[in-house]
Amino acid sequence: MDFPLSSRVVPFAIVSTLLTCPLWADVKLPAVISDNMVLQQESKANVWGWADAGEKVAVQFANRNMQTVAGPDGRWNVKLADLKAGIIGDLTIAANNSITVKNVAVGEVWVCSGQSNMEFQVSGGKNAAEEKAAANFPLIRVFTVQKAAKNEPQTDCVGKWEVCTPETVFGFTAVGYFFGRKLHEDMKIPVGLIHTSWGGTPAEYWTPKEIIEAEPDFKSLAESWEQLKAAYPKAKEDYEKALAEWKDAAALAKANGTAAPKRPAEPKGGNAFGGPGCLYNGMIAPIEPYTIQGATWYQGESNASRARQYRKLFPTMIQCWRQHWGVEFPFLFVQLANYNARGVEQTGQPEESQWAELREAQLMTLELPHTGMAVAIDVGEGGDIHPKNKQEVGRRLALSAEASVYYREVAYSGPLLAGSQQEEGKIRLSFSNAEGMKASDGGKLKGFAIAGEDKRFVWADVTIEGDHIVVSSPEIANPVAVRYGWADNPECNLVNAASLPASPFRTDAWPQAAPARK
Repeated sequence: MDFPLSSRVVPFAIVSTLLTCPLWADVKLPAVISDNMVLQQESKANVWGWADAGEKVAVQFANRNMQTVAGPDGRWNVKLADLKAGIIGDLTIAANNSITVKNVAVGEVWVCSGQSNMEFQVSGGKNAAEEKAAANFPLIRVFTVQKAAKNEPQTDCVGKWEVCTPETVFGFTAVGYFFGRKLHEDMKIPVGLIHTSWGGTPAEYWTPKEIIEAEPDFKSLAESWEQLKAAYPKAKEDYEKALAEWKDAAALAKANGTAAPKRPAEPKGGNAFGGPGCLYNGMIAPIEPYTIQGATWYQGESNASRARQYRKLFPTMIQCWRQHWGVEFPFLFVQLANYNARGVEQTGQPEESQWAELREAQLMTLELPHTGMAVAIDVGEGGDIHPKNKQEVGRRLALSAEASVYYREVAYSGPLLAGSQQEEGKIRLSFSNAEGMKASDGGKLKGFAIAGEDKRFVWADVTIEGDHIVVSSPEIANPVAVRYGWADNPECNLVNAASLPASPFRTDAWPQAAPARK
C-alpha cells in the first residue's frame, strides 16, 4: 500500500473532452482558485484560468513570479513549484486586469467524494455541539462543489473555500472534516479539502460516460439510461397526473388530521441527472486541473444490489480519475458500515448478504496500486444508513494516509485475510496487520461461520494462534469454506492490538444463495 512520493506532483492535463470555455476580455479564474484556497505542497501546483487568446498573464505568489500566454482557446496555466507547507499569502494574477486571491495557504489537498455518507454534515453527527465549539482551525479549509449533473464535462463549477470556524464547520462533510482535522493536528500543516458528493448516487454517475458506453460489462447501464430518456415524455405525463392526485389527497389528509400519502417520485430522463457520467461531468471534471495529494471516497450503498459489477466498476472509476488527473494518486475509501436488522436474531443461522458482497468488492479493490481502505463494520447503526460516528471513520482514513502516503509509523488497518489452508477437520486462516489479534469485547470471537461441500454454513469454534486463526465445528467433518462478518449487520468482533477491526471476508466464491433482505 505504499504510495510513491512522486504522487505528490499532479501535473496539469487538459482533458480533450472538456467543453471549450468562452473567451474573456478580462482574466477569469475558476471557482476553485479563490480566497482561502490551499495549494499542494512540494508539487507543481497548477493555477489556471481564461483570458483573451494571446494575452500575457503574470502570476505571483511566495516570491515566485511566473508568466504565460493564453492559448487560442483563451486558456492559460502556470505551475508553482516546490512550495513549502505553512506558507500563507496572497496570490496575484495580472493581465488586462488584476485579481488578488487572498489568504492562500500551502499544505495538503485531498478530494472527498461519494454519496450521502460523505455528504453527511458535521451538524448531524456525533457530539455535534462539542465539535462545533472546538472547530477553530484556520488552517483547515473546505471547498464544497455545488451539486451539478451535466451531459458533458464542464470546465468550472460553483463553490467557495471556507475557513474552518465554529460558524462554518456545521456545513462541512463530516468524514472529510475529521479526516482532514487529524492530518492537520498530527502533521501540523494546512489541509485543504475539496468536497464533491451527492447522496443516493451510484458509481456509474461518477465514471466518465465514454467508459460506461464502451465497456461490455457496463453497457447495460448506458442502455437503461437511453430507455429512460425515450420513455420520459410518457412517464412525465403520468407523473403530473399522479402529482395532482397526490396534492388533493395530501390536502384532504391535512384537513382530516391524518398522515399524507407518499409523494410520487419524479421520473428520470428529463435532464442529465441519472445518466452515466453525469456527476463526473458536473462535479469532477471541473476540479481535475487542481493539484491534489489524493482522494477519499465513501460510497457503495447505491451499488449494493450489483456487487459483482462493482468489482470492476469501482476500480475502473478510480483509474479513470487518475488518468484524467494525470497521476496515480492515492485513493482511500470506506468499506460499508454495518446496517439493517440483524438477521441472525431472526433465523439464528448464518445468512447471505448483498451488502457483504459489496464489502467484498471493496476489499478486492485493494489489489489496485496505491489504494487504502477504512473498515467501518463496527461503527454502523442497524436502523440508520447514516451512522453518526463519522469521527472514527475519518480517523481511520487518516491513519491509512499517514502510514502509506506520509510514511508515519502508525497502525493503519485491522486484520486482513492473507490466506487459508484446510487441515484435518478445520481451516487455518492467516492475516496481515494481525499483531495482537483479539476479541474487541474481551470475550469469544464472533462472526465466523464454516461450511462443507454442501455449502451449508454453521457457526464455528475459533481459536487464535499468533497471526493465525483456526476455525472448526463438530457439525462439519470436512470443512472447505469460512466466512467472517458475512451479513448486512454482522455480530463480529475481531480486532488487532490497535483495536482496528478486521474486514469481513469469505474464502469461497459460491454464488449468493438468496436475495438480500429488504
